[in-house]
Amino acid sequence: MAFTAPPAAPVGSQYCVCKVELSVCGQNLLDRDVTSKSDPFCVLFMEVSGKWVELDRTETAVNNLNPAFAKKFIIDYHFEEVQKLKFALFDQDKSSTQLYEHDFLGEFSCTLGTIVSSKKITRTLLLGNGKPAGKGMITIAAQELSDNRVITLSMAGRKLDKKDLFGKSDPFLEFHKPGDDGKWMLVHRTEVIKYTLDPVWKPFTVPLVSLCDGDMEKLIKVVCFDYDSDGGHDFIGELQTSVARLCEAQDASPLELECINPKKQKKKKNYKNSGIIIVKSCKITRDFSFLDYILGGCQLMFTVGIDFTASNGNPQEPSSLHYINPLGTNEYLSAIWAVGQIIQDYDSDKMFPALGFGAQLPPDWKVSHEFAINFNPRNPFCSGVEGIVQAYSACLPHIRFYGPTNFSPIINHVARFAAQATQQETASQYFILLIITDGVISDMDETRHAVVQASKLPMSIIIVGVGNADFAAMEFLDGDSRVLHSYTGEEAVRDIVQFVPFRNFRNVPKETLAKAVLAELPQQVVQYFKHQNLPPINSEPA
Repeated sequence: MAFTAPPAAPVGSQYCVCKVELSVCGQNLLDRDVTSKSDPFCVLFMEVSGKWVELDRTETAVNNLNPAFAKKFIIDYHFEEVQKLKFALFDQDKSSTQLYEHDFLGEFSCTLGTIVSSKKITRTLLLGNGKPAGKGMITIAAQELSDNRVITLSMAGRKLDKKDLFGKSDPFLEFHKPGDDGKWMLVHRTEVIKYTLDPVWKPFTVPLVSLCDGDMEKLIKVVCFDYDSDGGHDFIGELQTSVARLCEAQDASPLELECINPKKQKKKKNYKNSGIIIVKSCKITRDFSFLDYILGGCQLMFTVGIDFTASNGNPQEPSSLHYINPLGTNEYLSAIWAVGQIIQDYDSDKMFPALGFGAQLPPDWKVSHEFAINFNPRNPFCSGVEGIVQAYSACLPHIRFYGPTNFSPIINHVARFAAQATQQETASQYFILLIITDGVISDMDETRHAVVQASKLPMSIIIVGVGNADFAAMEFLDGDSRVLHSYTGEEAVRDIVQFVPFRNFRNVPKETLAKAVLAELPQQVVQYFKHQNLPPINSEPA
């Protein structure tokens, strides 16, 4: 069987599914015991399909109104979902698992996004009637559990044993670690270097957890083979070492390790080795995840751009895309809610600029492609997603839908703020522009140019297409299939546009739209900050 090296998997998974550890403390809890203090424990619930489901509970802290619980809660974190949590404290009275048999000390609910974006929060505990539970407070702190260290090794060989009758060997290396069953488990295989006894392999990077389970002292085995096209590779030699030892290699002074063939060693008295394996360099760095940046204090700055062109139809008529139906919604509002309710957890002041384009504005009825929908150009900010929804509904009767459909002014508007943020040279802000539109872009050249320029900045653009128009041009901006070029020929540094047609999500749960729209965002944030060599604000070195 022909031997082919497996393709190198990208370091860091594509979607941000990380495990988060939550530590809980209580302060000034209610005292429910007559003779002594309360014996509190904390129960964590998560909302699943509208119902609270218990995930886990802590140990009981005996006689303690200010407990710090040793048991941690571990949860899978999904950026693109609203994960509602409830922390409820009870006073342990009996050894029953039925919660109603224990005295209730108060509870607190929030989203996981709120906790990770603050890293640590302290809030008032509430009773069932919504009133404070005395002076009781709860503190919740979040930490990411995954080990984000990666190791980059640069390896070479010298005077390896010759295995081929005619010519030299074709060496490659394999790295193994001990598996749970006590057998060696393959972690990485280098490429084959043909016809040499002094190979120099390409540097490679693997997660430290893969190579040694994150334990620098753990023994690992490096095996050297001579490649054979029929799959019967010849064993040259092996050695055992640890990552701690490999780290002794410096660029100026490589580490040399003897490659040993145990059979030859037994047979030959004067056997020295089967060559030398050289560690030219060994570096451990951190491969930061989206959650690392958020826990480090990075804020997501959210702006909405709304299409008020005439093709949307008169908002008074039910056929219009801007018509607000008896349920108080339409596709524009659904898109604002779907994206906004997730992003708002990651912005501490929850003040979001909401801009419109393609309408004539009072009093002089000039057409504008960049206006504040609250008609306050100095302060276009709306308070929370509710504020955007209110400003949107309030502005509809006062503007005239017009045209053309120009995207570039709003993209350039947000890009100006993103460009200012780059002057801080820290991973503190990332901008997200949500454009909701009913159709064909009029200023395609300018928009392409604006997107290519914005790809160099800490920003991403989400476009939601409403209605039933032909959205081919939007697909073109979303560089999933090919790199976007400006009309000047300049290439986008990275893909920052995510386009989804709302019609694909009309008959599915509303959460599905948010997942589709935000799936690529964590990756785009990480990609930008890595490209700029910016670690999370308060990260520790590897």
